[in-house]
Amino acid sequence: MKRFHVALAVKDIDESITLYNQKLGCEPEVVISGEYALWRTEILNFSIRLTPDQSERPIRHLGWEDPKAGSFTSETDINGVHWERFSQVDQHNEILSIWPDVEFDCQVD
Repeated sequence: MKRFHVALAVKDIDESITLYNQKLGCEPEVVISGEYALWRTEILNFSIRLTPDQSERPIRHLGWEDPKAGSFTSETDINGVHWERFSQVDQHNEILSIWPDVEFDCQVD
């Protein structure tokens, strides 16, 4: 099953984690202290990343977690929206490439 992906830039990770735990009704699967968090629900793959200066737009990118994705792909549509398509394993590997010391399980659905 595909999961819609939303990636937000946030000013405060800890406050944002508290907020989105309430909104999503669950804890994140991955937390990189002070930098990043990732939630996966039945229909949503949702991540936040610290961007204190807010030079990025609040929506970093949109996309799909798709188990049938052969590899990570990205494109920008005619409206300037950046879209990504990736598998759960692709996302796991991307997180490890940025934060190699983080430990978390990648339990493929």
